[in-house]
Amino acid sequence: LNRSVVEPQSGLPSPSPRDPLLSPDSHMDVQGYKWVRWRVWLCRLAAVLSLGLLLIVFHWRPRLAVLARCCSCPLALADILLIRDSFGKQHVVEVLTEEMEEGSMDLLGELEDTEWRDTVQLYKEEKTLLRYYLFEGLRYIWIDRKGTFCRVSVLNEDWTCKDLYGFQKGLSHLEQNLRKRVYGPNLIDVPVKPYMKLLFEEVLNPFYMFQLFSITLWMIDHYFVYAICIFIISVLSICISLYEIRKQSITIRNMARFVTNVTVRRNSGAEQCVSSVDLVPGDCIIIPQDGLLLPCDAALLDGECLVNESMLTGESVPVLKTPLPAGERTYSSETERRHTLFCGTQLIQAKGGGQEGSGAIAVVTSTGFFTAKGNLVSSILYPQPTNFRFYRDSAKFLLVLSFVAMFGTIYSFVVLFTSNATWLELVIRSLDIVTIAVPPALPAAITTGTIYAQRRLKNQGVFCISPPRINISGKVSVFCFDKTGTLTEDGLDVWGVMEGGPSGFSELVPEPRLLPTGHMLSGLACCHTVTLLRGQPLGDPLELKMVESTGWTLQEPEGDGKVLDAEFGGHRVLAVMRPPTQQLSAQGPSTREAVAIVQRFPFSSALQRMSVVTVAQGGRSALAFIKGSPEMVASLCRAETVPAQFSSKLRNFSSEGLRVLALAYKPLDRSTDFRSIERGEVEKDMQFLGLMMMKNLVKPESAKVINVLRLANLRSVMVTGDNILTAVNVAKSCGMVGSDEKVIFVNATPHTAQSMPTLRFTLEDGGTTTAQSSVEVITQGLYQGGYGYHLAISGKSYAALCDHFPEYLPKVLLRTTVFARMGPDQKTQLVKELQKLNYRVGMCGDGANDCGALRAADVGVSLSEAEASVASPFTSKTDNISCVPLLIREGRCSLVTSFSLFKYMALYSLIQLCAVLILYTVKTTMADLQFLVCDIFVVTVLAIVMGRGGPSKELDPRRPSASLLALPVLGSLFIHTCIIILGQLSALFITTSQDWYIPLNSSVYGSSNLPNMEDTSVFLLSGFQYIIMAVVVTKGYPHKKPLYYNVIFLCILFVLFAMMTWLMVYPGSIVRQYLQLYDFSDMNFKILLVAVAALNFLLCFVVEVLIDLGILNYLRLLRGKRQSKKQYKRLNIVLSNSPSWPPLNQFLSPTSQVISIS
Repeated sequence: LNRSVVEPQSGLPSPSPRDPLLSPDSHMDVQGYKWVRWRVWLCRLAAVLSLGLLLIVFHWRPRLAVLARCCSCPLALADILLIRDSFGKQHVVEVLTEEMEEGSMDLLGELEDTEWRDTVQLYKEEKTLLRYYLFEGLRYIWIDRKGTFCRVSVLNEDWTCKDLYGFQKGLSHLEQNLRKRVYGPNLIDVPVKPYMKLLFEEVLNPFYMFQLFSITLWMIDHYFVYAICIFIISVLSICISLYEIRKQSITIRNMARFVTNVTVRRNSGAEQCVSSVDLVPGDCIIIPQDGLLLPCDAALLDGECLVNESMLTGESVPVLKTPLPAGERTYSSETERRHTLFCGTQLIQAKGGGQEGSGAIAVVTSTGFFTAKGNLVSSILYPQPTNFRFYRDSAKFLLVLSFVAMFGTIYSFVVLFTSNATWLELVIRSLDIVTIAVPPALPAAITTGTIYAQRRLKNQGVFCISPPRINISGKVSVFCFDKTGTLTEDGLDVWGVMEGGPSGFSELVPEPRLLPTGHMLSGLACCHTVTLLRGQPLGDPLELKMVESTGWTLQEPEGDGKVLDAEFGGHRVLAVMRPPTQQLSAQGPSTREAVAIVQRFPFSSALQRMSVVTVAQGGRSALAFIKGSPEMVASLCRAETVPAQFSSKLRNFSSEGLRVLALAYKPLDRSTDFRSIERGEVEKDMQFLGLMMMKNLVKPESAKVINVLRLANLRSVMVTGDNILTAVNVAKSCGMVGSDEKVIFVNATPHTAQSMPTLRFTLEDGGTTTAQSSVEVITQGLYQGGYGYHLAISGKSYAALCDHFPEYLPKVLLRTTVFARMGPDQKTQLVKELQKLNYRVGMCGDGANDCGALRAADVGVSLSEAEASVASPFTSKTDNISCVPLLIREGRCSLVTSFSLFKYMALYSLIQLCAVLILYTVKTTMADLQFLVCDIFVVTVLAIVMGRGGPSKELDPRRPSASLLALPVLGSLFIHTCIIILGQLSALFITTSQDWYIPLNSSVYGSSNLPNMEDTSVFLLSGFQYIIMAVVVTKGYPHKKPLYYNVIFLCILFVLFAMMTWLMVYPGSIVRQYLQLYDFSDMNFKILLVAVAALNFLLCFVVEVLIDLGILNYLRLLRGKRQSKKQYKRLNIVLSNSPSWPPLNQFLSPTSQVISIS
């Protein structure tokens, strides 16, 4: 029976690998199975008869184990579940049960009328059972009414803000115990497997099973020395691997597991100290004044908290959290971020909560893996699989080698059969071919390039928590940048303020402290969330500058705060702003007086604003102030108070690259209870006050980096929450938009009661106002390449475009360089939309509100001081974007190195396979130590040092290929294999054509014939071929430094060339005896063999150079030109051939004619 698990669409941070940011509509398919006793016993018998082979198959394919031992049944009766996750991977989990006390159901029934009763009302025999399963840390419980297993978080996802305030009185002991049984313990428990279990799993890895098979085969074949060497290497490799895996698990567990004591309030009114393990959603916790490290997610209900969230976001500036506004809306931690305390964050201080004003009060909303920290730990433990072509092709290529092995096995079987070999020898020799043709060290070898790249990145301050992404960064085709703090400096300087009202704007005032006394000055001094920590102001850099520019000072309540409350009419005071004393005398004491902040609604990226409520001394008057994006603030003001020149002033300031904020105010009834006033009530019918402009300088490195990316044909895109004109100005300053290029604004309006949705493209500077001038611009060659053009779009227009004009979206995405006023969710959505066009997307941001986009991108780089921010795969310690070209260069270098190593390991197998098959044909084989010298001293050493070369200094316009099954790679391998066979056959025929040649004894076979002339000549030449191929496949220009920069590799090459020449020309009797080499006395013959090796090198080198120059591409001409598989490339060709796109100054409706891509 197939059922889907319901993934509740809550805003709670989901800790599963199907991060809601990455795939909000993800779901899992679940099938139920029941044990069948006779099947279980039959499988046990089969396991014994197969000597455990069946158990190994079941270990590799758990689904087969379930199908063999169980039968399908409804989920309600299942003992075992087969889960297919959203990535298509299958998992087997066991259904667990827990007995609940009698009467506990009734208690839950009283508490909730929603899901609780169904949750546990399963089947009443004598006892009541709770049925659940654990998957990737999350608990899923059976809900009878829905007929499926749901995440346990479904029980609290419908809580409203009002419900949370209902929990302020606390839970009883009984309720708390019951909830703990349902929700489970509040632990982010990372399992650390014991060494024996790890060893068992590691040894059963197909790679090591193949090694074990090979070693057994070699032992039977008397290759003792070689088998023992490989055995020792495998044991060492397993030990290192076990140590690393266990060390990593312990590190993650130490990071994730946190237990502390917390004070909770019980419904009796008493406060009790409990372990954080016992916390459940609904518990009311008391936060002490000096803060704590939070063990759960909680909604703040009373008081204020200063929180360091760098563990989650990489953002080092502490954030002020304010109480959750009460209301009937559903609570979501994503939309209420500024009122939510997240697990794992450090609460620096708490104040203003409780009766005495000490500490703060919060209600637990999520525990364990359902918390924000659990989400991040989960994303490390269960990362999203990387869908990268190189990794897919490498698995397919092993299949190709397996086919080669099969042909080799058949050939050797036929040859040996005709030689009258024994059956044992026939089987062993034929299977031996498989161990030669499929190199077991291949997967390990191709990761060495990535390991070197990771080490080089770390030395340059770029930390990586997902090494496979390094190769992916070599294929990035578009890079998105956040603006503030990424392209521009973090700090802003106040450039000036301008008061405005119905009569228009006043003169620009460069310093806010020079403003006359009035609401504008008070607004600038009070509308912020700056707080004090040990006497030092802390908060958003922009707000710190703003407060500093007014000259006013911040004072916070001490002790129980009663003194300040009394000074301001008995209102609960959060903070007091006092004007500078030296100006009091000049202005007169009555004109400027202290103002108390009594309520704060913090800034939200989604709302684009913040507001405060203030009262004057003695509580005489009350005012609300709002600060935010000018467009948003103006929309919340009464129309008659906004100056007529508002739009033109905003356009002028923004186009100069200034960050513009608007302020507004309104008087409030002073008898209102300001602690319970709703945000919506405050932020409406405001009176416009004026604009504040801040200068945000572009970082000096930004323009250089954008230029480097531009020269490398890598597209740069800006994604910001700032004003569109400011963003366009910055795009011009840092070179994203060239001085000779035009900007076209995309304006899309949504469907309203009065109007249909519209889409319009308008040229910058308000230029083209009529259809006539639009035609003129086109004839001037705007689209003919005379002018390049870039589109710019705002978040509102982007949302309308996605909803009403999806057919235009790909074309707009292809040409848009500036995305302004984008919310955090829109940034994530944009990354995904670009990926749908087959772009490999990079994202660079500061980690705070870019978290989702950083994790959704193929390559996310967080500029953070943390050594490894969990927000993204890469973290750079440098606070500018100079790490981006570095990362791309390292990615390309790593990808090219992985290709070289892959080709080398494949050619090594083919060289050895050809040599062995040729020797089998002439009734001999290679000696044990000959294999050892080739595999350990030549190939392994070369493979380890081959990847050491660093990346080239420049970024090339061409990106490296990621396909192993492409014509140049397969063609190269095929031609080299042909040359290798020719070389080895030449060595054999030159040997047999000599006057002094003595034919082999045909009555004996294999190693009994050693030493002999045939084996010695073929072995020596193949030794040269291993070294030759290492030089030939090691690529330098344009993505890596030339070969001579890799000094160690170069030295080893010379040593190995010298060693092989020495073995050929004058090996010495002891070496000859051990390696079982024939003693050739003819020096001319030896030199001839060296000449054959040199010719082999020359041919392979020339072929590889020609293939690199694209000679095989001529074969593609035979099949005709094909369209690119990448959608953005196809679309680009279509748009380049469309002189009328985008249509300027036309109002397009959703039904307008569009260009087809196909």
